Amino acid sequence: MEKDIGKIKKNDFTDIIIRLDDFGGRPGVTIREFVTGDRYTGFTKAGVKIHAADFPKFKEMIDSIDDKDLQTDENSGSEEKPLPKAAPKGQKTLDKEEMPDY
Repeated sequence: MEKDIGKIKKNDFTDIIIRLDDFGGRPGVTIREFVTGDRYTGFTKAGVKIHAADFPKFKEMIDSIDDKDLQTDENSGSEEKPLPKAAPKGQKTLDKEEMPDY
């Protein structure tokens, strides 16, 4: 069973494909890069498989992201800022133990 759900253009040569499959007899959602080039056209090793048993947790995590969380500051422009080496004063950093477990 393979069913393509959709794709997102990454650049001129690469798309991100989301599909349902049962590779290895284990159904799940696969999110993988697909390249189109002169030497090779097909899926790359870059990607992830979310097994069916883990999908409800994955979906809950994705659904917890608010559109506002993805908006950038209007003054920041299109340049990416480097990540700070340490958390700014007053900002708490999550340890693995503090990460929400879905």
